[in-house]
Order: sequence, then C-alpha cells, then structure tokens
Amino acid sequence: MPVRSRRSCLAVPGSNPRMIEKSRGLDVDYVFLDLEDAVAPLAKVQARSAVAEAVAAGGWNAATVAVRVNDLSAPHTYRDVIEVVETAGAHLDVIVLPKVQWPEQVAWLDLLLAQIERTMGFPEGGIAIEAMVESALGLSQALPIAQASPRLEALVFGPGDYAADTGMRSPFVGAVPFEGAFDFALHTIRVAATAAGVQAVDGPWQQVRDLEGLRAKAVRSAGLGFDGTWVLHPDQVPVANEVFTPSQEAYDHAELVLDALDWHGSAEGGHRGAVMLGEEMIDEASRKLALPVAVKGRAAGLNRTSAFTP
Repeated sequence: MPVRSRRSCLAVPGSNPRMIEKSRGLDVDYVFLDLEDAVAPLAKVQARSAVAEAVAAGGWNAATVAVRVNDLSAPHTYRDVIEVVETAGAHLDVIVLPKVQWPEQVAWLDLLLAQIERTMGFPEGGIAIEAMVESALGLSQALPIAQASPRLEALVFGPGDYAADTGMRSPFVGAVPFEGAFDFALHTIRVAATAAGVQAVDGPWQQVRDLEGLRAKAVRSAGLGFDGTWVLHPDQVPVANEVFTPSQEAYDHAELVLDALDWHGSAEGGHRGAVMLGEEMIDEASRKLALPVAVKGRAAGLNRTSAFTP
C-alpha cells in the first residue's frame, strides 16, 4: 500500500450534492464521502447510490478519495460496501470503517473487499481500509485492530463517540473537557499505529469557525506524532495543512542530518556513527527523529534550501 499524505482529510456529507461537487476542487490531501453520521437514517439508501456515482465520476484534486460506510451495528453496512465498490471501485482508494471494536470487524471488511475485487476484476488488495477507534473497547483493542489486515493503512480517533462512551463532559465533537483529557487515547492509538506500521489520524473539530481552537488541537496531535486530522469545512484545510507540514527549517535540518550521517558512515567519511553537524552531536537516534520529518516534508512538496557539505 502507498504511504498517503493525510494532513487534511475532508469529510463531505454523502447526502449533499452541492458539497460533493465543491469538494472536488479543494486543496486537500484526502476527501471522504460520508454515509454514516452525516446522513439521516431515512436518506442512507439514496445517499449510498449518490456517493457511488460521484466517486465513479472522479474529478477530485485530492490524491486520495475514500468513503466512510456505516458501522457494523447498522443494517446498511454490507450494502454500502458492495454498491460503492462495485460501482466505483476503479476510482476508490479507501473504505473507512467506523466504530471498530474488534479486529474481526476489519477482517470481515477485508474478506468482503477481496470477494468484490475478484468478481469485478479490480486489482486484489487495491482498496485500503481505515479503522476508526471511537470507544473504550475499541481503544483496548487498538493494536490487534491495527494488525488485522494488510489493507489497513490508518487508525482514526473518533473524539465525539469516544467522549460519549467514556462519559466525558465534552461540549462538542473534538472539544477537550480539560487539558490532557484525550492524551491517553491519542498516545494509545499512536503507539498501536506505530507498532503495526500504519498511520494515525486525529478526529474533527466541530466548531468550524474557531480556527485557533482547531490549530491548538492539531498542534497537540501533531506533537504526538499524528499524521493528519479530519476537517469539516474548507476554511479548516489551510490550518491542518500548515500544522502537519514540517517548517522549512525543520525539513532542511532533517535532510542535513540524513545526508551527514550517510556520508560520515561511508568509507569516504570514515565509517563514523556519531559526528558533529554544526554545534549538534548527531547519531543513529538523530536519524530516527529526522526521517519522518523528511518524509512528511517531501510528501508536502517542500524543496530544500540548504545542502550538506562534508
């Protein structure tokens, strides 16, 4: 599976044709059409067909196009997967499965996708899975969920349902009832994602006009190593892209660290593992810190403004 950029993941209600069309031209890394929480119960069947047709039509600027189906406690989920993938599988990158509580739920989706891909002649394994962790039980199973399928590319934190499930007094989705309230959940998801070799994505900030609130939340999750966040409105996209993109200074430094260690570790450089880079002592631990910064900077299209000179 490719390593996708997920700095900004735009949620688009599947029952809103105007927003679906608007989302095609937005500067987001990733767009997903939602068949779950953003669609009223009586509109779900109609929205499913509309979403399948929209994905099949293509035309998004976003590099990744996904669909969030209903969770497995709902009667719609298997039909969501079948209709969307059969209609638009050639243009679909990811299925997002919400409210995952057990690894077997991810395995079920993997098997269903494989059957549809074989039947329709799509490349087997071509459609990825993201699993949403939104409950105490789901969090307790985060690592097995992350390891449940080779298709799984990311764990996504669902702050609203998680707060409700654990009894937190959160006034709106994404709001932190007190400083550090979500830290255990975020750390657990990041650790599970890292152990499984997948990405970690934070959930939405529902106060779409409060961009400073979004920024504070995004800075926190980026500092914990998250790869991106969901956004609910186009105005939130620039904030998410900025926060989850390394600064030019951080990116240049990371590339210099990698180049310096490569050169000094070579025969020409004397096979040295611990060396000076300016006033900084660097070693293999420095490489481990620098590599994800460099990868994220490259994915964001940053260009180096400095070069290593032995």
